[in-house]
Amino acid sequence: MNNSSGGILRALSFRNISAVYIFIIIFVVFSLWIPEKFLQIGVWRSLLDAEALTGLAAIAALIPLVAGSLNLAVGAQVGFSAILSAWFLSKAGLPIAIQLPVVVLMGALIGFVTALVITRLKVEPIIATLGMSSILLAGMAAVSNSQQILGLGPDYRMIATTQFGGITVPVYVLLIVAVITWYVLERTPIGRRLYAVGYNPEAAHLAGVGVERLRIATLTAGGAIAALAGALLTSRINAGDPTVGPSFLLPALTAVFLGSTQFKGGRFNVWGTVVAMYVLAVGIKGLQLAGSPSWVNNLFYGIALLLAVALSQWERTARRGSAIGRLLRRRQPVGPGQG
Repeated sequence: MNNSSGGILRALSFRNISAVYIFIIIFVVFSLWIPEKFLQIGVWRSLLDAEALTGLAAIAALIPLVAGSLNLAVGAQVGFSAILSAWFLSKAGLPIAIQLPVVVLMGALIGFVTALVITRLKVEPIIATLGMSSILLAGMAAVSNSQQILGLGPDYRMIATTQFGGITVPVYVLLIVAVITWYVLERTPIGRRLYAVGYNPEAAHLAGVGVERLRIATLTAGGAIAALAGALLTSRINAGDPTVGPSFLLPALTAVFLGSTQFKGGRFNVWGTVVAMYVLAVGIKGLQLAGSPSWVNNLFYGIALLLAVALSQWERTARRGSAIGRLLRRRQPVGPGQG
């Protein structure tokens, strides 16, 4: 077998694109089970739109994770930004042209402060982001008085509901953010440094990479993207709802970890994340259309997250073991009569 055919087989292997094969299975099952509901074009358009914000939240979690920072505050960041967006419009009376960039900048500031806690105060990312999540949840309750913020007017809703070619604006926003993130991570020296920091921060530091600076940048960028998702969430429901944002955390992290097992063999990557997110969403939508109870959603995502993390760790271990094996074979001395 030549190298090209071997590369094609590896690219099409279940290990490399398992999410694609899982999607095919899910599609066939629900197409045969509930075709009158599952195969409606409106269902697929609504699915594409509904998961766009989850995709933004997933990318917001992905970027810091590439550099080794697990952000458990993503859901709270989305929720707080959604409330802040509604408050600026309804209570402060800011025009949309000012409100939207201010919300994104506030999200970046939240990410920046979180990064300082991690890099300067030396608090572990899990603890720091968990603490920030609690602070943001308190902020949501304080700003909204634990009630929906209404009276935003019809103009802001048009941002999330306007369609081009039958596709809503949030889907295009997700595509743009995904392409930019992919390009930075996969095609620039910054991306290579980020992966180096994530794999081995000590070695990266010894090689002259600014580990703390990059971690601050990733958490700041993730905060800005999470805030953008929050602003679009407020636009979609035309209100500031203090209950919906935190629910983005579990689907986002599940998509990121499952996505790391796709295409890149255990490495966090953008397109694996996006594909995994939509595959999971299709499974959830099928169960909903089949009449499953609402608690099945959390069960589905919980099991998927556990399996995704396990698969991700297995992929990394397998790649490391394979690399060590190749190195040992190359260094094995050739005895008399061999070779």
